[in-house]
Amino acid sequence: MLTSLRIQNFKAWRDTGEIRLAPLTVIFGANSAGKSSLGHLLLALKQTALSADRKRALHLGDDNSLIDLGTFKECLYQHQLDRALAFDLSWTVPYKLEVKDPVSTTRYYGNELTLSTSMRAQKRSEQPHIEELIYKLCNQGQLSLSAEFKRDGEKLNLTTSENYKLLRSSGRVWPLEDPDKFYRISDQSRARFQNSDFLADFALETEAALGRLYYLGPLRDHPKRIYQWSGDTPESVGQKGEFTIASVLAATAQDRTLNRGPKKRQYPFETFIAQWLKQLGVIESFEVKPVAAGRKEYEVLVKTHANASEVKITDVGFGVSQMLPALVQAFYCPPNSTVWMEQPEIHLHPQVQAELADVFISSVQSKENGKDRNIQLIIESHSEHFLNRLQRRIAEGVLDPKEVAIYFCKRNSNDGEAELEPLTVNLYGEIENWPEDFFGDEMADITARMLAAIERKRSDSRK
Repeated sequence: MLTSLRIQNFKAWRDTGEIRLAPLTVIFGANSAGKSSLGHLLLALKQTALSADRKRALHLGDDNSLIDLGTFKECLYQHQLDRALAFDLSWTVPYKLEVKDPVSTTRYYGNELTLSTSMRAQKRSEQPHIEELIYKLCNQGQLSLSAEFKRDGEKLNLTTSENYKLLRSSGRVWPLEDPDKFYRISDQSRARFQNSDFLADFALETEAALGRLYYLGPLRDHPKRIYQWSGDTPESVGQKGEFTIASVLAATAQDRTLNRGPKKRQYPFETFIAQWLKQLGVIESFEVKPVAAGRKEYEVLVKTHANASEVKITDVGFGVSQMLPALVQAFYCPPNSTVWMEQPEIHLHPQVQAELADVFISSVQSKENGKDRNIQLIIESHSEHFLNRLQRRIAEGVLDPKEVAIYFCKRNSNDGEAELEPLTVNLYGEIENWPEDFFGDEMADITARMLAAIERKRSDSRK
């Protein structure tokens, strides 16, 4: 699970400051305020980790990648090439990580890793190279071990914390080289030392953390009359929800069972999803059926109410097919995953938007096959109904304030710089620092309407 993020000189962000990431993190804000850029950097990190090109510090994307961010210059704050793009990313590991120094035999333990990277454009090519790469292993908030790669002009240095001394290998005097990608000390650089193998383990943990990151965009595929599935297991529902039905079929075939929270009954995956759709009030029943025995074509059949005829999902309101990927992804992703969603409430009635908050609360509290899933959801939203339900559940004690982090994203009126304001929610579900114009100026609209009504009544009485 990701625990904190800080980004500097990326897109509209000069400096986000440290962002606490809770199991349920929600980001509100106006259009083009910079919300999506936060997730876009994480996607760029993931696709870099997946790239076969080890020498590219940051894979900014192309037509076949998760995201295409353009050129490095276009990614920089105010497009100034003299700025360094930097980030700090912290996450917990699913188990206690152990590092043993083969020289001193001392052991170091930790349950959280932090990666801090700074990169700057090279003068010739304007492609980024790494200036600084720092790993920190912490145990219960206390630093256990750190390692730092740093560029000082043409000189490269690799150092570790005082309690861990790197020992040079005999006869290996070659110079250090640039890191592989943004997170990995190269094999040749590590080979200079007898006790630097733990750096490869840190790189593997970084790849694992980014591999557990999934993204669902704001624009989802239209529903289909027929879906193809040949037994594969999709990694996720896809950025547009294109693999949603395949995910439902795969999870059902694997006999996955889920519950809605502590001490709740377990249900098969498809039944679990159908129950949520019914509770949300969008349809009465939901079922995925093969068109015929032995075929790989499937149809999604639904009922809008108890006495209605069963119809295909293409023949009901558009909101169902747009919400389904968000609902499935929240429970389909593997344990210890992080899911970034943009506007899951799109095309939904206000009441369903509120109910969607209960879906996501259930997701972060759910168990699968009797074990905690430890799922993290990061939601970009414009829905005040969604927020109101979160506040209500906090007041009712269903959701602990520590389980949620809420932010308001805005642009500085002076220089256009993006700013992120954390909202403080107390035990009563009250936001103690309500931002100005959070969801528009509602009181101004109410006052203007009343004044207009009074003036119109006066005008009508004179006639």
